[in-house]
Amino acid sequence: MTTTIRTLDPAEVETAVDWAAREGWNPGLADASAFLAQDKDAFRGLFRDGALAAVISATTYQELFTFVGFYICRPDLRGQGLGYTLWQDTFAGLKGTVGLDGVVAQQDNYARSGFILAHRNIRYGGTAPAGASDPRVVDIAETHMDGVAVLDAACFGFARPDFLKSWLAPPFGRACVFVAEGTVKGYGVIRRCREGHKIGPLFADDAEAAGALFDTLVATAEGGPVFLDVPEPHAAARALAEAAGLAPVFETARMYRGPAPELPLGRIFGITSFELG
Repeated sequence: MTTTIRTLDPAEVETAVDWAAREGWNPGLADASAFLAQDKDAFRGLFRDGALAAVISATTYQELFTFVGFYICRPDLRGQGLGYTLWQDTFAGLKGTVGLDGVVAQQDNYARSGFILAHRNIRYGGTAPAGASDPRVVDIAETHMDGVAVLDAACFGFARPDFLKSWLAPPFGRACVFVAEGTVKGYGVIRRCREGHKIGPLFADDAEAAGALFDTLVATAEGGPVFLDVPEPHAAARALAEAAGLAPVFETARMYRGPAPELPLGRIFGITSFELG
């Protein structure tokens, strides 16, 4: 048997996304394009005798930080070390800090690879009624981009302009800002997924801005399921989700290998995604 590891082509990336859907991770319909806008080599695969056997994403930002996701081995080939071979090969080429959101079953394995727990994340899901519209919430325009970029870099820990260009123009969703006194105080994105819609990120200076953004974005879902991934230590973010009628459905552990970015969790009402950070 021959084994090959290489960057995935666009069709193979879609296969990786399909695998993630089968795992129950409910990826967004257009997520892959944002990954590739940020890092064209983000998706890698291990092939056995020419057939895709395992996948991983390792999206790099400014050559200082990489976020890992989509770590999946084909179910019929599990237990043979193929996923771990891909993992080791991928990590051999990474520099700086590496982050991930680890599912419960894998957290001990990540710890053995040098990852340290930063905090838990909770995915809330359900149907949420659309709230009252707020005139301070508007669709993102070019005039808002500088403010959005500053807020995003503060809440993510690193600048990611190429990613934002794609993520802020969701083909199946909406991106909005909360503007007060001419200043961007928050922004959020909702995108269609295999099931319902996910809101992420939802970054805001305070609960008022976050709530107004959430109410506007939820209207896009037209009564369908909505999911919001919340840092567990942020009580106001949990309260926002629970007040909207959403309930916990899944959890991960945010873990880092290397110095963890000092994130302002009090401004993070919803993370971007479990695959991107």
